Amino acid sequence: MKKALLLLALTAASPALARDTVTKVKLADVMALPEAKEKLDGSVKFFLEGAKTPNVLKTLGSDTTNKKTNGVGKSDDYACKWAALSALIALQEGAKKNGANAVVHIVSYYKKVEGKSATEIECHAGSFVTGVALKGDYVTIAK
Repeated sequence: MKKALLLLALTAASPALARDTVTKVKLADVMALPEAKEKLDGSVKFFLEGAKTPNVLKTLGSDTTNKKTNGVGKSDDYACKWAALSALIALQEGAKKNGANAVVHIVSYYKKVEGKSATEIECHAGSFVTGVALKGDYVTIAK
């Protein structure tokens, strides 16, 4: 019995079971989610690094988010979209607190490594948890 428990403990702790699948999700696909239309009120615009950005009138700070979601029973694509939406909601809240109407130069920031794309957000899907980390600048743009 002790050998079986030891074997189970070693197997569970094995790094071979750890999963970190990098998935890219399109910002447009995240914004098209029904939940995004409910949670993102349109008062804050989002622009990934490399995307065409309106003229910035004032920079009001920067921030990072690191949002996770339970990935069990969800496809990596769906879990990544959900985690990305959570990160965008956090940026929207931060923008409002700072008096900004946009977040620009948004980059993926998983484990503090910048990933730049004008259209996609990087996501990391594990066996149990899926996460998205974003970094961006709060700004005021002309309406």
